[in-house]
Amino acid sequence: MANTNHFTVSGWVQGVFFRASCKQEADRLGITGWVRNLPDGRVEGMATAGQTDLDSFRDWLKQGPKMAKVLELEIDDVPLQEFDGFEIR
Repeated sequence: MANTNHFTVSGWVQGVFFRASCKQEADRLGITGWVRNLPDGRVEGMATAGQTDLDSFRDWLKQGPKMAKVLELEIDDVPLQEFDGFEIR
């Protein structure tokens, strides 16, 4: 059964290939959704997949790519949303 999570990531997460790396990880896990930079320096996104893949994605989001420094990760369950692939917005 698929679930959808809304996430925000705070810290040193812009200008470090976070969105591109996030898409790569989502594609690897078969997750659909999107990711974007926010004006306040955070990264926001939506992710839809089975719970096991969402759990793996959450673990990746806690670290991010090599150059990132994640200080806070917020994840909320939201009503199921379907997406065509995973995109950078």
